[in-house]
Amino acid sequence: MAKNQPKATVDINIAKAMLDYINASWTPYHAVEEASRRLNAAGFEKLSERQSWQGLKKGGRYYFTRNASTIVAFAVGANYEAGNGFHMVGAHTDSPCLKLKPHSKGVKAGFLTVNVEPYGGGLWHTWFDRDLSVAGRVLVREQERLVQKLVKVTKPIMRIPMLAIHLYREIGEQGFKPNKQNHVVPILATAIKAAANSGSKASPGANKAEAVQGSASETEAKVALEATNAKEKEASDPHHPALLRLLASELKCSTSDIVDFELSVCDTQPGVIGGLEDEFLFVGRLDNLAMSYLSLRALIDSTFGADALNDETAIKAVALFDHEEVGSASAQGAGGPVMRDTITRVSQAFSEGAVDAPVRAIQNSFLVSADMAHALHPNYADKHEPDHKPQFHRGLVLKHNVNQRYATNAVSATLFRELAKRRGIPTQEFCVRSDMACGSTIGPILASGLGCRTVDVGAPQLSMHSIREMCALDDMSHAYNHFCAFFKDFSALDASIDVDDLPLPNIEGTITDVPCNHVH
Repeated sequence: MAKNQPKATVDINIAKAMLDYINASWTPYHAVEEASRRLNAAGFEKLSERQSWQGLKKGGRYYFTRNASTIVAFAVGANYEAGNGFHMVGAHTDSPCLKLKPHSKGVKAGFLTVNVEPYGGGLWHTWFDRDLSVAGRVLVREQERLVQKLVKVTKPIMRIPMLAIHLYREIGEQGFKPNKQNHVVPILATAIKAAANSGSKASPGANKAEAVQGSASETEAKVALEATNAKEKEASDPHHPALLRLLASELKCSTSDIVDFELSVCDTQPGVIGGLEDEFLFVGRLDNLAMSYLSLRALIDSTFGADALNDETAIKAVALFDHEEVGSASAQGAGGPVMRDTITRVSQAFSEGAVDAPVRAIQNSFLVSADMAHALHPNYADKHEPDHKPQFHRGLVLKHNVNQRYATNAVSATLFRELAKRRGIPTQEFCVRSDMACGSTIGPILASGLGCRTVDVGAPQLSMHSIREMCALDDMSHAYNHFCAFFKDFSALDASIDVDDLPLPNIEGTITDVPCNHVH
């Protein structure tokens, strides 16, 4: 670092606030809800994609959600003109987990089990012997309306127990390789306890006719009939009645009002600050709620105040997408039209009939694809390319891959590095070993779908895709500072370079000198 160059300060409160966000955000629906609360508190106005956006104003701050699992927030510069660019950070709200199947009720060897489907590429062995519960969204019938409600059961209600070493001696030679269909199945209760606490009063062998004929009175017959009907309904229900009762209790509704749900299995243990020097975060879903929170907070903080957007000519935006862990190919994923729709609608709202405004806006735009990066693992250092070993405390990692698994190029990397350099923020570089496959992000998906300049970055972490991950507090502050610098400084920096608008070199013998009848 140069002698007179500034050095960014580290604020551990950034990491602490991020930890609160992650602890509250068990699912993408909760992550979007938490993001919405923060945007509302900061004065952002909520938009609906089903209504007109013609009322957008320069200097305004807005957001909308799609499917309640993707959220886009943006602030319009006071000097914005249609065709000017979007300066965007993109991240994702989803993480590998287990999701309940449409028919989740299972019974095995006297246990009530829950049928789940692995979502994404998780390290599934880390889900064994953890205190698990469920969270997600539930569709509830309220009179003539269907209402979405979020649920998060904080009590541990499930567990996937490991097989004892005495019955699994071969694990030492073969390693632990659980079958996802047969072995990654949470236990909810024993069948005996569930039956004893079911609340059904009908005898096991009763049927409707027997209940009516055997009753001593009409009232008793009615009670017996209702109990029998309830038991028959429970028998045909695709979910365990005990689980439905728990959900109904959390949502303060009747089990009969629950129409459908999308639930994930979640670890109930909250994230904490740890390490001998209190320098680490131990928490699940760092990939990628860390980048989601830090980019969103940077947008809010950098646009807060009456004059924050006075000199801005661009639009500052954050997009947090669902379904990155499974390829992004959905209506609310980065492979869908969310970002193009946003750019098109905002550009048109200010275009005054200029039909090419959205196309010009895309070419003037810049995307930071922010997804967590692989820190150097001290016990597996040989898994890293020798000269590209990201480490804790050293800032955001710029990701490179010539096969376009990351969208970074020399121009986008230089611009992003320069933002950090001017404010004394450290950065580092990563590319995968040449003999290993490379992961990917939303960066190449959005770069190819939109056609805008893109850089792939992320904070370094360990235990990626484990049920419990690990990163350094310092890097959360570095990332926040870097995102703030992007939103505050990029417009001025971007004016310094346009590789497609350079003057033509003075070369004799151009194509215009070739005779028309000359065939190559």
